[in-house]
Amino acid sequence: MSNNYWEDVYQSKQPEQVSWYQQQAEKTLELIRSQNLSLDAELIDVGSGASLLIDQLIETGYKNLHVLDLSETALKTTHARLIDKGLDTCHIQWQVADICTVELEAQRFDLWHDRAVFHFMVKEEQQAQYLQNVRHALKPNGVLIISTFAEDGPTQCSGLPVERYSVEKLVQRLGEGFKLIEYATEIHTTPWGSEQKFLNTQWLLLQ
Repeated sequence: MSNNYWEDVYQSKQPEQVSWYQQQAEKTLELIRSQNLSLDAELIDVGSGASLLIDQLIETGYKNLHVLDLSETALKTTHARLIDKGLDTCHIQWQVADICTVELEAQRFDLWHDRAVFHFMVKEEQQAQYLQNVRHALKPNGVLIISTFAEDGPTQCSGLPVERYSVEKLVQRLGEGFKLIEYATEIHTTPWGSEQKFLNTQWLLLQ
């Protein structure tokens, strides 16, 4: 995926004009809170974009957040919004990078969150690079939360093809080393009222 493509998206649209916009990331917060992690835990949100999830994680009390996206414009939008709200950004690390090729610190993160990034990886090489980074950067027994379009979800997102997943297909794709904790489907309503079916999954990275 080209970072120029996503720069164009975030330079040409307001955050609430993209299909994945959520005013309240309630389901994602529920998934993260269900892990009962310390508020000092290290969390990474990949493909964070201009999501309001970061605001809500800070408001919840999480202190060590790593925010990564291909679009510098998106991250600047999030940073400016947090400042406007008077939220503390000193414990946030911002990184403009491709999650498939970025070099992350080994065994750093307690939780890896991905909402609608992995399903853009339609090539096996991309998927392998992504999962290699997950295995490298998550601590043993760290948690992977990954949300993709469901097997009967949309075939495209933001004009790009996506890979749709069933639980069985995702189990096969992740391979050995991950233990499925829980899964559920979710209907996301876009800002213009259309529905998108997601598959939300939680995994444990085995030692």
